[in-house]
Amino acid sequence: MVDAAVLDPEDSTTTAEKVSDQLQKMVGKVIDSGVGPLAGSIKWAEDRLARVQGSRYEPNNESTRTVGEDEHEDIEKAIRRLVLESVEAAGVNGFVTGLGGFIAMPVTIPANIAGALVINARLAAAIAYLRGYDPSDPHVRTMVTLVAVGSNAQQIAKTIGIKAGEKIAMNALKKLPVAVIRQINKKVGFMLVAKYGTKRSLVTLAKGVPLVGGVVGGGVDATVTSVIGRTARVMFPVD
Repeated sequence: MVDAAVLDPEDSTTTAEKVSDQLQKMVGKVIDSGVGPLAGSIKWAEDRLARVQGSRYEPNNESTRTVGEDEHEDIEKAIRRLVLESVEAAGVNGFVTGLGGFIAMPVTIPANIAGALVINARLAAAIAYLRGYDPSDPHVRTMVTLVAVGSNAQQIAKTIGIKAGEKIAMNALKKLPVAVIRQINKKVGFMLVAKYGTKRSLVTLAKGVPLVGGVVGGGVDATVTSVIGRTARVMFPVD
Protein backbone atom coordinates (compact mmCIF):
# COMPACT_ATOMS: atom_id res chain seq x y z
CA MET A 1 0.00 0.00 0.00
CA VAL A 2 1.05 3.60 -0.45
CA ASP A 3 2.90 5.12 2.49
CA ALA A 4 1.31 8.50 3.19
CA ALA A 5 4.67 9.81 4.31
CA VAL A 6 6.26 9.13 0.95
CA LEU A 7 4.36 11.73 -1.08
CA ASP A 8 2.14 14.59 -0.10
CA PRO A 9 -1.47 14.43 -1.38
CA GLU A 10 -0.79 16.72 -4.32
CA ASP A 11 2.19 14.68 -5.52
CA SER A 12 0.23 11.46 -5.06
CA THR A 13 -2.66 12.86 -7.09
CA THR A 14 -0.35 13.94 -9.90
CA THR A 15 1.32 10.55 -10.01
CA ALA A 16 -2.01 8.71 -10.06
CA GLU A 17 -3.30 10.87 -12.89
CA LYS A 18 -0.17 10.22 -14.94
CA VAL A 19 -0.44 6.50 -14.27
CA SER A 20 -4.09 6.58 -15.36
CA ASP A 21 -3.19 8.35 -18.60
CA GLN A 22 -0.46 5.87 -19.39
CA LEU A 23 -2.65 2.93 -18.48
CA GLN A 24 -5.35 4.08 -20.91
CA LYS A 25 -2.81 4.41 -23.70
CA MET A 26 -1.40 1.00 -22.91
CA VAL A 27 -4.87 -0.57 -22.98
CA GLY A 28 -5.61 1.13 -26.28
CA LYS A 29 -2.42 -0.19 -27.84
CA VAL A 30 -2.87 -3.77 -26.70
CA ILE A 31 -6.47 -3.76 -27.95
CA ASP A 32 -5.84 -2.13 -31.31
CA SER A 33 -2.50 -3.41 -32.51
CA GLY A 34 -1.09 -5.66 -29.84
CA VAL A 35 2.25 -5.54 -28.06
CA GLY A 36 5.44 -7.26 -29.16
CA PRO A 37 4.57 -10.79 -30.30
CA LEU A 38 0.98 -10.45 -29.08
CA ALA A 39 -1.71 -9.67 -31.63
CA GLY A 40 -4.38 -7.11 -30.77
CA SER A 41 -7.51 -8.26 -28.98
CA ILE A 42 -9.82 -8.37 -32.00
CA LYS A 43 -7.37 -10.17 -34.27
CA TRP A 44 -6.61 -12.67 -31.52
CA ALA A 45 -10.30 -13.27 -30.77
CA GLU A 46 -11.14 -13.74 -34.45
CA ASP A 47 -8.30 -16.20 -34.91
CA ARG A 48 -9.41 -18.34 -31.97
CA LEU A 49 -13.03 -18.25 -33.10
CA ALA A 50 -11.93 -19.34 -36.59
CA ARG A 51 -10.15 -22.33 -35.06
CA VAL A 52 -13.32 -23.31 -33.23
CA GLN A 53 -15.65 -22.89 -36.22
CA GLY A 54 -13.42 -24.22 -38.97
CA SER A 55 -15.19 -24.13 -42.33
CA ARG A 56 -18.21 -22.43 -40.74
CA TYR A 57 -16.18 -19.35 -39.82
CA GLU A 58 -17.09 -16.05 -41.48
CA PRO A 59 -14.58 -13.18 -41.10
CA ASN A 60 -15.77 -9.98 -39.49
CA ASN A 61 -14.46 -6.63 -40.70
CA GLU A 62 -16.38 -4.45 -38.26
CA SER A 63 -15.36 -3.19 -34.82
CA THR A 64 -18.19 -5.19 -33.30
CA ARG A 65 -19.23 -8.78 -33.94
CA THR A 66 -22.87 -9.73 -34.17
CA VAL A 67 -23.38 -12.89 -32.19
CA GLY A 68 -25.71 -15.20 -34.08
CA GLU A 69 -28.18 -17.40 -32.25
CA ASP A 70 -26.30 -20.48 -33.40
CA GLU A 71 -22.89 -19.11 -32.41
CA HIS A 72 -23.16 -18.89 -28.63
CA GLU A 73 -21.53 -22.26 -28.02
CA ASP A 74 -18.71 -21.47 -30.43
CA ILE A 75 -18.16 -18.07 -28.80
CA GLU A 76 -17.93 -19.59 -25.35
CA LYS A 77 -15.50 -22.25 -26.55
CA ALA A 78 -13.30 -19.53 -28.04
CA ILE A 79 -13.47 -17.53 -24.81
CA ARG A 80 -12.41 -20.53 -22.77
CA ARG A 81 -9.41 -20.86 -25.07
CA LEU A 82 -8.53 -17.19 -24.65
CA VAL A 83 -8.64 -17.52 -20.87
CA LEU A 84 -6.49 -20.66 -20.93
CA GLU A 85 -3.85 -19.05 -23.13
CA SER A 86 -3.80 -15.93 -20.97
CA VAL A 87 -3.41 -17.92 -17.77
CA GLU A 88 -0.52 -19.83 -19.34
CA ALA A 89 1.11 -16.59 -20.51
CA ALA A 90 0.79 -15.05 -17.06
CA GLY A 91 2.60 -18.01 -15.57
CA VAL A 92 5.55 -18.01 -17.96
CA ASN A 93 8.67 -16.31 -16.67
CA GLY A 94 10.22 -13.79 -19.01
CA PHE A 95 6.99 -13.17 -20.88
CA VAL A 96 7.34 -9.40 -20.95
CA THR A 97 10.99 -9.30 -22.02
CA GLY A 98 9.78 -8.58 -25.56
CA LEU A 99 7.87 -5.49 -24.47
CA GLY A 100 10.88 -3.19 -24.29
CA GLY A 101 10.23 0.24 -25.66
CA PHE A 102 6.60 -0.36 -26.61
CA ILE A 103 5.60 2.67 -24.63
CA ALA A 104 7.56 5.90 -24.22
CA MET A 105 5.99 8.32 -21.81
CA PRO A 106 7.00 10.59 -18.93
CA VAL A 107 5.73 7.98 -16.49
CA THR A 108 6.31 4.27 -16.95
CA ILE A 109 4.48 1.51 -15.16
CA PRO A 110 6.99 -0.99 -13.69
CA ALA A 111 7.59 -3.92 -16.05
CA ASN A 112 6.15 -6.69 -13.89
CA ILE A 113 2.91 -4.76 -13.39
CA ALA A 114 2.78 -3.73 -17.04
CA GLY A 115 3.13 -7.34 -18.18
CA ALA A 116 0.17 -8.46 -16.08
CA LEU A 117 -1.94 -5.52 -17.22
CA VAL A 118 -1.17 -6.22 -20.88
CA ILE A 119 -2.27 -9.85 -20.53
CA ASN A 120 -5.41 -9.01 -18.60
CA ALA A 121 -6.52 -6.04 -20.71
CA ARG A 122 -6.02 -8.03 -23.91
CA LEU A 123 -8.12 -10.85 -22.49
CA ALA A 124 -10.93 -8.65 -21.18
CA ALA A 125 -11.20 -6.77 -24.48
CA ALA A 126 -11.20 -9.99 -26.51
CA ILE A 127 -14.02 -11.39 -24.39
CA ALA A 128 -15.96 -8.13 -24.75
CA TYR A 129 -15.53 -8.24 -28.52
CA LEU A 130 -16.71 -11.84 -28.85
CA ARG A 131 -19.73 -11.00 -26.69
CA GLY A 132 -20.75 -8.25 -29.14
CA TYR A 133 -19.15 -5.12 -27.65
CA ASP A 134 -17.05 -2.56 -29.48
CA PRO A 135 -13.53 -2.39 -27.97
CA SER A 136 -12.98 1.02 -29.57
CA ASP A 137 -15.85 2.53 -27.58
CA PRO A 138 -14.48 4.60 -24.64
CA HIS A 139 -17.08 3.13 -22.29
CA VAL A 140 -16.03 -0.41 -23.16
CA ARG A 141 -12.34 0.50 -22.81
CA THR A 142 -13.00 1.92 -19.37
CA MET A 143 -14.69 -1.30 -18.31
CA VAL A 144 -11.80 -3.31 -19.79
CA THR A 145 -9.36 -1.22 -17.77
CA LEU A 146 -11.34 -1.66 -14.57
CA VAL A 147 -11.41 -5.41 -15.09
CA ALA A 148 -7.71 -5.53 -16.02
CA VAL A 149 -6.53 -3.87 -12.81
CA GLY A 150 -8.25 -6.61 -10.86
CA SER A 151 -11.51 -4.97 -9.81
CA ASN A 152 -14.35 -7.30 -8.93
CA ALA A 153 -17.97 -6.67 -9.87
CA GLN A 154 -18.76 -4.86 -6.61
CA GLN A 155 -15.72 -2.58 -6.89
CA ILE A 156 -16.58 -1.78 -10.49
CA ALA A 157 -20.15 -0.83 -9.57
CA LYS A 158 -18.84 1.40 -6.77
CA THR A 159 -16.32 3.08 -9.06
CA ILE A 160 -18.97 3.74 -11.68
CA GLY A 161 -21.18 5.19 -8.97
CA ILE A 162 -24.10 2.80 -9.11
CA LYS A 163 -25.74 0.50 -6.60
CA ALA A 164 -26.94 -1.93 -9.22
CA GLY A 165 -25.95 -5.55 -9.62
CA GLU A 166 -23.10 -6.60 -11.86
CA LYS A 167 -25.33 -7.69 -14.74
CA ILE A 168 -26.35 -4.13 -15.57
CA ALA A 169 -23.05 -2.39 -14.76
CA MET A 170 -22.05 -2.19 -18.42
CA ASN A 171 -25.45 -0.77 -19.38
CA ALA A 172 -25.10 1.86 -16.65
CA LEU A 173 -21.60 2.73 -17.84
CA LYS A 174 -22.80 3.21 -21.42
CA LYS A 175 -25.20 5.93 -20.27
CA LEU A 176 -22.48 8.06 -18.69
CA PRO A 177 -21.10 11.04 -20.65
CA VAL A 178 -17.49 10.98 -21.77
CA ALA A 179 -16.58 13.63 -19.18
CA VAL A 180 -17.66 11.27 -16.41
CA ILE A 181 -15.80 8.40 -18.09
CA ARG A 182 -12.62 10.49 -17.89
CA GLN A 183 -13.14 10.93 -14.16
CA ILE A 184 -13.61 7.19 -13.73
CA ASN A 185 -10.39 6.59 -15.65
CA LYS A 186 -8.58 8.88 -13.21
CA LYS A 187 -9.92 6.78 -10.35
CA VAL A 188 -8.32 3.75 -11.98
CA GLY A 189 -4.95 5.46 -11.65
CA PHE A 190 -5.51 5.90 -7.93
CA MET A 191 -6.59 2.28 -7.66
CA LEU A 192 -3.40 1.12 -9.36
CA VAL A 193 -1.17 3.26 -7.17
CA ALA A 194 -3.05 2.14 -4.06
CA LYS A 195 -2.76 -1.50 -5.06
CA TYR A 196 0.88 -1.58 -6.14
CA GLY A 197 2.28 1.70 -4.85
CA THR A 198 5.30 1.51 -2.58
CA LYS A 199 7.99 4.09 -2.04
CA ARG A 200 10.21 2.30 -4.54
CA SER A 201 7.60 1.84 -7.28
CA LEU A 202 6.24 5.38 -6.94
CA VAL A 203 9.73 6.78 -7.37
CA THR A 204 10.14 4.55 -10.42
CA LEU A 205 6.87 5.83 -11.82
CA ALA A 206 7.78 9.45 -11.18
CA LYS A 207 11.21 9.17 -12.79
CA GLY A 208 9.86 7.42 -15.86
CA VAL A 209 12.31 4.53 -15.98
CA PRO A 210 12.04 3.01 -19.50
CA LEU A 211 10.17 -0.26 -19.77
CA VAL A 212 12.92 -2.68 -20.74
CA GLY A 213 11.26 -5.93 -19.84
CA GLY A 214 10.65 -7.90 -16.69
CA VAL A 215 9.02 -11.01 -15.36
CA VAL A 216 5.41 -11.78 -14.70
CA GLY A 217 5.16 -13.74 -11.47
CA GLY A 218 4.18 -17.37 -11.97
CA GLY A 219 1.40 -18.88 -9.91
CA VAL A 220 -0.01 -15.70 -8.43
CA ASP A 221 -0.39 -13.91 -11.76
CA ALA A 222 -1.84 -17.01 -13.40
CA THR A 223 -4.48 -17.22 -10.67
CA VAL A 224 -5.29 -13.52 -10.95
CA THR A 225 -5.67 -13.80 -14.73
CA SER A 226 -8.08 -16.69 -14.29
CA VAL A 227 -10.19 -14.47 -12.02
CA ILE A 228 -9.94 -11.64 -14.57
CA GLY A 229 -11.41 -13.97 -17.18
CA ARG A 230 -14.37 -14.81 -14.96
CA THR A 231 -14.97 -11.16 -14.13
CA ALA A 232 -14.86 -10.14 -17.81
CA ARG A 233 -17.47 -12.77 -18.61
CA VAL A 234 -19.75 -11.28 -15.97
CA MET A 235 -19.18 -7.64 -16.90
CA PHE A 236 -19.70 -8.24 -20.63
CA PRO A 237 -22.85 -10.36 -20.78
CA VAL A 238 -24.43 -11.31 -24.09
CA ASP A 239 -27.19 -8.80 -24.76
